[in-house]
Amino acid sequence: MKLVKKNISNKNSIKIATWNIQNLGGTKNDQEILQIAKIIKDFDVVAIQEVVGKDPKGAQAVAKIWNELNRMGSKWDYRISNRTKSPSANMSERYAFIWKTSRLRLVNKPYLDSALEDLCVREPYIAKFTAKKMDDSFFLINYHSRVHSQNPEEEIKYFKEYPERLKSENIIIAGDFNLNERHSVWNNLYAMGFKASLQNSPTTLKRKCKFGKYLSHSIDNIYFNARQFTSINSGKIDFVTNCENLTNARFLSDHLAVFNEFSFN
Repeated sequence: MKLVKKNISNKNSIKIATWNIQNLGGTKNDQEILQIAKIIKDFDVVAIQEVVGKDPKGAQAVAKIWNELNRMGSKWDYRISNRTKSPSANMSERYAFIWKTSRLRLVNKPYLDSALEDLCVREPYIAKFTAKKMDDSFFLINYHSRVHSQNPEEEIKYFKEYPERLKSENIIIAGDFNLNERHSVWNNLYAMGFKASLQNSPTTLKRKCKFGKYLSHSIDNIYFNARQFTSINSGKIDFVTNCENLTNARFLSDHLAVFNEFSFN
């Protein structure tokens, strides 16, 4: 499996990844769990969406990833959210954060955003971390929107309130937004200094290759306040690489992981 070179060696930066790991639970075998861990091992913190919430197997799968990561040379910790307060059990999921303890310290307990639980199909999961080497703190918001046909912009429009609500400008919003960075709903955040890590960069996998292409929608991203952070390096991890690998790759997920390496301004 060939991964995109990430160039992530700056000790004065934080490497953040986000990944919608499709149906993360009992459907993942040990080999797939190991592959997932290998893909994310070089990051400092990973926000995961689509952890199965209807049974314990979702939380167990996250624990298995954490266990594999701890075998790879660094010490990791993790937190898993409660089930989201979704309209139905089929819509409800959990989120997870996994991070290197040598790089980040968790500040307080992460929480589902109760203020948005009646406004979002899956309310965001919010954590505050302190970067140990720099002694700077930031909020990391983990989010999986409602499907595109249900107008996710009707959820995302509330994100402009986060700087006031969290009393902080050090905010990073990561996840699967089911719409791209060009949608007008982002304009309020852009006016406040936020930027998208990826521009016009497809992150979802097609079921079949068409004309040699296997990537589709540009919906996974990391939005950050550029007045507070400088993006050093960003991209996505293509664990597919060619059409012959597409079927097997989709056993891991139908989304690519997205990353950004930040320094504090």
